[in-house]
Formats: sequence, structure tokens, C-alpha cells
Amino acid sequence: METDLSNMIPLYAGSSQKYDTVCIFGTGDFGRSLGCKMMQCGYSVVFGSRNPQASSLLPKGAEVLSHREAAQKASIIILAIHRDHYEFLTGLTDVLEGKVLVDVSNNLKINQYPESNAEFLAELIPKAEVVKAFNTVSAWALQSGTLDASRQVFICGNDHKSKEMVVDIVRALGLTPLDQGTLLASKEVENYPLQLFPMWRLPMYIATGLTVCIFLYCLLTDVIYTYVSDGRDISFRIAISIPNKVFPIVSLILLGLVYLPGLIASILQLYRGTKYSRFPNWLDHWMLCRKQLGLVALAFAFLHVLYTLIIPTRYYVRWHRGNSIINQIKKNETSPFETKSAWRTDSYMALGMLGFLFYVILGITSLPSVSNVVNWREFRFVQSKLGYLTLLLCTGHTLIFGWNKFLDVSRYRWYLPLPYMLSLVIPCIVLVIKFVLIMPCVDKTITQIRQGWERNPKSAKQSTFKNGKIAV
Repeated sequence: METDLSNMIPLYAGSSQKYDTVCIFGTGDFGRSLGCKMMQCGYSVVFGSRNPQASSLLPKGAEVLSHREAAQKASIIILAIHRDHYEFLTGLTDVLEGKVLVDVSNNLKINQYPESNAEFLAELIPKAEVVKAFNTVSAWALQSGTLDASRQVFICGNDHKSKEMVVDIVRALGLTPLDQGTLLASKEVENYPLQLFPMWRLPMYIATGLTVCIFLYCLLTDVIYTYVSDGRDISFRIAISIPNKVFPIVSLILLGLVYLPGLIASILQLYRGTKYSRFPNWLDHWMLCRKQLGLVALAFAFLHVLYTLIIPTRYYVRWHRGNSIINQIKKNETSPFETKSAWRTDSYMALGMLGFLFYVILGITSLPSVSNVVNWREFRFVQSKLGYLTLLLCTGHTLIFGWNKFLDVSRYRWYLPLPYMLSLVIPCIVLVIKFVLIMPCVDKTITQIRQGWERNPKSAKQSTFKNGKIAV
């Protein structure tokens, strides 16, 4: 859907601060939006079009000429056109010589061509200076005032002076330039907008796999077992009861998986006696997506809280409670109050609420707007110290909830362990390993290694040289 910018007047059209003239090839959505934004910031913009007379949607004050005439008026030319239409530029080689060509194009899929669009353009017009920029900013973001999510502009090019000229434009538009180096990085810059949550894939795969497996496990040990052994249909549990078992189990397992890779890394450093050796690729990737794992775990914890809050309103719960009271009245008896049960119930609820509180704090601290206003020590304290405290509280919540149920053989349906026991395996392993690693004798060695100490410097250097890279 095309946006009509013809009635839009630049905010600073009368400003005394004027910049150089910039040429834009292309009158599509992005070209028009970028041109309007540049005019608002004091630039003089001339559009190059194959049909200047038909360009009626451009902002007021913009000059529209043919490609050749427009290129002659500016030293910077922004190409807001697709790679498929670059061929006409070969007929403008004499005019484009010495000009700065800013390539803003993107492809339809990752690695669509052997080389990047910017490198292809540099080969097509060898006497021009090509700079890759603006491909990570959308036309909508330019029209709506460049929101925070779209403020960063990746820039790469072989000529430093040309990049500085583009950097000045980016800053004048209120955006943040990020120099990515030479055009060798342009392919990665072009692939960036096409990526669909790359760091979320592994956490989502793990969460989905765990959810399906644990749901089927609970379905087997609850609904199917009851129907086979007693002939009772309790399939209604599939809507609330079973999900309210699955969510906390998956959440606790994911929280344990957040801190497990860091412990594995510490063990590897202890074993190798150096920090100058690369971790395995799977461990590197695992550690990079810990934030996403934690946020997914927090989402499952939220679901557990919401499902727990609606339990008193369920028909089955209200029926069971009313039926229990009626039976007591008929039998003229009351259930004695058990202080031990009251302590257990209150304890696991208190631990659950405290654990969820710290869960939320961890999630809030991971937000860029919050993490940017705390120093490294504060961020590490929250994510590490409070993170392990959260894991300890949630594990304690589950242990007290289960209490001594694992000792009751009758609860083991088809000799399978209780579902809550599955959630305790990884968190307990993490807490035990962490307890060992924080012992003074072990912690001192790990601290020395992370400060640069090596048990066998020569072998470490040989191993690093063999790997071809140094991992700090």
C-alpha cells in the first residue's frame, strides 16, 4: 500500500542549517520516506526517476529529474531500488564516477546471490565508492519517527571518507550509525533483516519439545491410566489440570538449562587449566541463547500462576469441595486441622511466590532499557546471584509440594515416576555442581584462570594455535 507524502511539509523547511544536496534513485515507499525525513532535517533532496512526470506522491519541495540529471546535482546518491534494476546504472558510468553510491537494498531470502548486492554494485560501477547502509531501517520507521527498535544503521564500505559522509547523514536523521568495516561485511549486513529470531530458535525448540513430551507423559499417567485401571473418564483434566502440571515443570527445567552451560564452561576451564581454548560450538550457541531460555521459562511461570489463580473457579473443584462438605454433614464428622499440612502448604506457596518475584526481576533486568542503566557488576549480581537464588527457591517450592509423595509406591502409575520429579533432575544437578564450584578451593582456581593464569601455558598455546582462534 503506497503512502502519499505529497502533502507532507518538512518540519524544518525554514531552518537556517542546510546540508548538501542528496540524490535518491527510486520513488518507492522507502525512497519517498527517506527523502521526506532528510528534508525535515535540512537536506536538499533531488529524486532520480525513469519517469519524472509520473512521480506525484513525493513530498513537497523535492525536485524530480531524470537519473542522469539528478546524479549530476549531488555527490551522494542513495539507491533505493532492487538489485534486479541495477543494469541501467551502466549507462551512467561517466556521471557516477567519483560519486558515493549508498546501497540500501535487501534480498528476498538469505544468501540469495553468491555476492552481496553492495559488492555486485561495486563491480558494476568500479569508479564509484559504494557504501552499504540504511537496509536495516524500514520505511514505516522513518515515517513514524524512527522508533527505538529501528534506530541502528549498519554501515560498511571500503573508503573511509565515503563512510564518514554517510555517517553524517545517519546522525543528522537522529539514527545511530554502526561501522561494520569494509564491503566484505555487507553480505552479513544484508542477511540481518531477513533473520527471523535466530537466537530464539533453540529455546523455542527445547521448550516445545519439553512441553509435548511432558504433556504426553502427564496424559499417560493421569487420564489414560485412570481410564484403563478404573474405567473413569477424567479427560476434562486436559484443559486445566494437566497444563498446570506441564507449565511449572517446563519452566523449572528451562531455568536450570539457563545456568547449566555456565557450569559446564567452568568445569572445562578447570579441566584444561586455561581460558584461552575455544568451547565446543554447541556450548557457545547454548550460552548465547541463555537470555532467551530464561524469558521463555518466565513465560511458562506466568502461565502457571494464571492457571493456579483460576483453580477455585473451576466446576470440578467447586463440586468436589461442596460434595466433601455434604458428606461430612451426613456422617456428622469433621476433618481435624493438621498443623503439619498447614506448614507444608504455606511453605511451598511462600517459596513459589518469592521465586516468581525474583523470576520477574530477572526478566525485567534483561530488558535493554533496564540493563543499559546498570553497570556490569550490578547486572551480573542480578543475573547470577539472584538467578541462582530464584532456581533454589523454585526447586524448594517443588520439593515441598511433592513432600513425601515419592515414597508412596501406589502413586507410581505403571512404575513411572511422578511428573513433578522430572522437573527436579536438572535443577538439582545445577545446584549441586554450583555448590561444589563455589567452595573456596575451587572458586579460587576458577578466578585465577579467568584472570589469565594457565596451568600449562605451552600446551594451551599449542592447542589454541591448532584451533586457529583464541577464545577468551
